[in-house]
Amino acid sequence: MRRLKGKGRVPGGQEGAPLPRLVLLAIFFLAGVFLGQVLARSVPERTGTELEQYLTGFVQVGAEGRQAKTLLSAMVIYFRYPVAAFVLGFVSAGVVLLPAVSAVFGFFLSFSVCCFTAAFGEDGVLLALAVFGFRCMVTMPCFFWLAAPSWGLAASRLSVGSGRRSVPPVCGRSGWLRFGAVCGVLLAGVCVELFLPPYFLRLVLERILI
Repeated sequence: MRRLKGKGRVPGGQEGAPLPRLVLLAIFFLAGVFLGQVLARSVPERTGTELEQYLTGFVQVGAEGRQAKTLLSAMVIYFRYPVAAFVLGFVSAGVVLLPAVSAVFGFFLSFSVCCFTAAFGEDGVLLALAVFGFRCMVTMPCFFWLAAPSWGLAASRLSVGSGRRSVPPVCGRSGWLRFGAVCGVLLAGVCVELFLPPYFLRLVLERILI
């Protein structure tokens, strides 16, 4: 009974050897970045006008103090990938889905940045930095910090029922503490997102459009 109980929890299934998993997830992320750069080349020229209208509206929302209307969207943007990384550790399908989520994360980030550079040239780099810079500084470390151990936890669930383990592995106290810390960091990032990015974006737009 003691042997089965020890095998059931297997804290090392989540914590052990996270570096190789982190490297592999980073490779999938970079693959998504590359694919985003390739597909961004087909963006039509009218995208520049659409982006300009979007950015102008984004700045006006911040200037008029209507941050409450963007709170929900900001929370979705900040929490979607890290929360997905944590939740997928509870299902064996996370073995496949976590690399896919990492690639999707890299793809949409790269595609968005490339759209800015394609529409505004060199100034697009500054615009992308103003819009995505702080957000990426917060969300990317949080995502990989959760994704690496979650991938190990999801992989350990594949052995349940194979004769080696009869009790599903659990997240453990350290995993929940990690998730709580990430949520705190993301909430702080959301608060900053509602104030600082519109200010920096306004400065960049004034330089480009005026």
